[in-house]
Amino acid sequence: MKLAHYLDRIGFSQPLRPDLDTLTRLMRAHLATVPFENLDQQLGRAVTTDLAGIYDKIVGRRRGGWCFEVNTLFEWALAETGFAVAPLAGHVGRSIGAPEISNNHKCLRVDLDGGAFLVDVGYGGSQIDPMPLAPGKAEQTPYHLSIAETGDGFLRFADASHDSASSFDFTPEPVAPDHFDASSLRLQSDPASPFRLNLTAQRRLADRHLVLRGKILRTVRANGVEERHLASAGDLVTCLKDTFDLDVAEAASLWPRVEARHAEIFNTAD
Repeated sequence: MKLAHYLDRIGFSQPLRPDLDTLTRLMRAHLATVPFENLDQQLGRAVTTDLAGIYDKIVGRRRGGWCFEVNTLFEWALAETGFAVAPLAGHVGRSIGAPEISNNHKCLRVDLDGGAFLVDVGYGGSQIDPMPLAPGKAEQTPYHLSIAETGDGFLRFADASHDSASSFDFTPEPVAPDHFDASSLRLQSDPASPFRLNLTAQRRLADRHLVLRGKILRTVRANGVEERHLASAGDLVTCLKDTFDLDVAEAASLWPRVEARHAEIFNTAD
């Protein structure tokens, strides 16, 4: 594994320093070129948490991945650059005061001279710049972001834009590298897992967020949301290639499931 090859993959040729400016530029470059996607889970292929396998997939085969992949690769790249970086455990869907935790999301803590920052290239793309790892708000167009205390020992990251909102809880203490192995296996094998049920690909650019869920492609901008419904298996493959730079012809085989899931969710065959 070579840092130079990763930097070429994300199109980054600027000087490298372990500072906030470099961190921000690296984060933006990664998000613009490495999509969040779950095509392997949809195709029934095993997804690894092993760094070498992740590197081969994203750098060697120019694919994307889910949080356990893209944040693992970004963590490695930051460490190679000289950053103090560590994994944090996120819990999507946790209820305040509930004893159970899900460990279903991996994000990163980066410590700089100016303090600790939350860095996440694996939550789809609402966060495009590092955020101070403390309660506060940030405007990262087209999203309104916040970190708040939950009152029961966790912090809650939340995003909102137009008609959508989401959140996950986390604690600022780092976890071990193998912390997510069981969750990764569960989320890719459980038939009820959202990563098995719903195809997604997402790409975050400076002024917009491109989100494919099933057969609906959304372009989220500051001034609104555009939607387009894909019409066929060929349309899906073309969208993945042209919009997300994912050359996965086998995705055509997923079209009947995509259509069936769309009908199930929206109670329509359209």
